[in-house]
Amino acid sequence: MLPLFALVCVVALLFKLTVLVVKSRKTFRLMETFTGPPAHWLFGHVLEFKQDGSDLDKMVAFGSKYPYAFPLWFGPFVCFLNIHHPDYAKTILASTEPKDDFAYRFIKEWIGDGLLVSHGQKWFRHRRLLTPGFHYDVLKPYVKLMSDSNKWEKYSETGETFELFEHVSLMTLDSILKCAFSYNSNCQTAGGTNAYIQSVYELSNLINLRFRTFPYHNDLIFHLSPHGFRFRKACRVAQNHTAEVIRKRKDELKEEKELDRIEAKRYLDFLDILLCARDENNQGLSDEAIRAEVDTFMFEGHDTTASGISFLLYCMACHPEHQQMCREEISQVLDGKNTDLSKIPYTTMCIKESLRLYPPVPGMARNTTKPITFFDGRTIPAGSLVGTSVYGIHRNATVWENPNVFDPLRFLPENVSSRSPHAFVPFSAGPRNCIGQTFAMNEMKAVIALVLQRYELIEDSKWKPKIIPRLVLRSLNGIHIKVKPAAILNN
Repeated sequence: MLPLFALVCVVALLFKLTVLVVKSRKTFRLMETFTGPPAHWLFGHVLEFKQDGSDLDKMVAFGSKYPYAFPLWFGPFVCFLNIHHPDYAKTILASTEPKDDFAYRFIKEWIGDGLLVSHGQKWFRHRRLLTPGFHYDVLKPYVKLMSDSNKWEKYSETGETFELFEHVSLMTLDSILKCAFSYNSNCQTAGGTNAYIQSVYELSNLINLRFRTFPYHNDLIFHLSPHGFRFRKACRVAQNHTAEVIRKRKDELKEEKELDRIEAKRYLDFLDILLCARDENNQGLSDEAIRAEVDTFMFEGHDTTASGISFLLYCMACHPEHQQMCREEISQVLDGKNTDLSKIPYTTMCIKESLRLYPPVPGMARNTTKPITFFDGRTIPAGSLVGTSVYGIHRNATVWENPNVFDPLRFLPENVSSRSPHAFVPFSAGPRNCIGQTFAMNEMKAVIALVLQRYELIEDSKWKPKIIPRLVLRSLNGIHIKVKPAAILNN
């Protein structure tokens, strides 16, 4: 019996290998119109990337040799067409093609089938129901909630260098909990000792660990590993907490079915919007769908904004002349009573320039369900994996003059109008763009306004970030600055 079982296993393995080889050869033929860097017959381009902080710049260097797009092979069987030009990005981002399963599947066990990973009619329905939750009028009250600042007084007194991302991550987690649940975690001062806070932090770290640990890409290996056990445990804690919050809020809202009646009593939060959302048939979202969207909001609104804010503060520290201009603008416009974040245009341009240089999501991937033809006539078939390198587009020298230079004036209206709208896509573009981009921009404005009124940010030249692509843009050696009390400006 055992020899027969072994024979069956060998046959199955050979069959699987044959299928992969046939598919690989077909992909290679179809990608022949796209030239790219030479690939190793077994490892593809994997060995080109050293995970040392130079990989994204290597992609930009490849892009300078191979215009618009080039194939990247991960091993002998998996090939992505890597897009790094707005004219090609326009074609793929204008579609509603689903996200690929290469990386996004790692987070589905936590966030479920929310907007980030769903597709088809489910995605359309949920997008339509959630859009009112991100209307500017709904977001206005959140600005005050976001403005409970970080606790950096001790660093301003000692002048010591400190790592930004850890502090900012706790701050964005604190903000997102207030905006999603009306939940005051105080995690900036408590240091994340709450079980739910710990689970969200643990899940974000484990997802990043799995993403960069190749053996963990296998579900069975990850499931049997100690990290897999910790991931499932954290998932249970996070999901049970969200489910309990939803249950309690539903009980509270039994008497108040209309949002305007709720808003008369308190600020609306994201959960209120979800629970009261109805489609054209007066059907709402299921409890499971609400949990998935809340957990998606927690993941996307916490880690991505932490990355964006951290690199923004780093840019301000590196460019004191722009920092001072922002401080003066903020001091003149935001006088303690006025919190209109739309009236700080120079600061907004600095935020956008930081997002250009350091996009929180450095790349996106789609899996085509139909053939896609680009403007120059080249076509990729259904079933192709397409990566859009946001970092590559933002540093493309054929699109941006002196692309590595921090220059906020790129975002003056007259300069923006002369560029492709797909030259700057930190929040993606098209129908699957980031639904929370207004929320994210408001959070970044609120934080930079608060920080610059309190502190002067100073670069420590001994610490240069070694940027790496994870699920969000991170630095191998952290993001370090110094702070000191800001001089009081006389208006």
